[in-house]
This record gives sequence, C-alpha cells and structure tokens, in this order.
Amino acid sequence: VQLQASGGGLVQAGGSLRLSCAASEHTFNNYNMGWFRQAPGKEREVVASIGRRGGVVYYADFVVGRFTISGDSAKNTVYLQMNSLKPEDTVVYYCAVSRGRWGTFRTVDYEYWGQGTQVTVSS
Repeated sequence: VQLQASGGGLVQAGGSLRLSCAASEHTFNNYNMGWFRQAPGKEREVVASIGRRGGVVYYADFVVGRFTISGDSAKNTVYLQMNSLKPEDTVVYYCAVSRGRWGTFRTVDYEYWGQGTQVTVSS
C-alpha cells in the first residue's frame, strides 16, 4: 500500500485546511484509513478514521465538530476537512491504513503510513 499525503500549510486561527491522502488502488474499499498527528516529543495520536468504503467514521474528542473525514473510492483518496483550526492543531499529520477489524485506533493497529504533512495554525 502506497500513501501520499498533501494539503498541509499555514493558516490563521479559525481558518480551514483540507488534507488529502491518495492511496494505492482498491485501498479505500478494502481497508480502514485514518489520520493521525504527532507533536514534537509526544506520541502519535489518532485524529479520525474511516472504515472500508466509508461506512463508518471515528473522531477523537478534540476534533469533534471541527474536522470531517471522508473518502472517494474512485480516487482511492481520503480527505480530512479541518475547520475552526486552533494553534494547538499545529502538528504533523499522517495518513495510515489498517487491514484489521474496525474499532481500534492505536498506531500499532495501522500497518502502512504515508509521509507527514505539516499544519501550522497562527494565532
């Protein structure tokens, strides 16, 4: 599985960004996909995840109501729409793929990782 993340950048607090994760063929239909983030010196944590074919989604508490995960099976791409961004959202975001069952969102549950994309939110 190949993953290519994009869409990071610099935005003012309260603004929006959309991250994209382009995956290998059939990935979106066959596997769970997720977005994680990691701040310097901290553990990588799940932000949101979407199940095979987009049937279910999960959000970390700190993004509920602000971020939306979605996917496009034709493009094998998962998106993370980030609204109402806060300075504390300034971290590197990673997309990842899990071949396992839906319902676990630890980093160890995800076997494939894309490169990170930096999001910087200025106050």
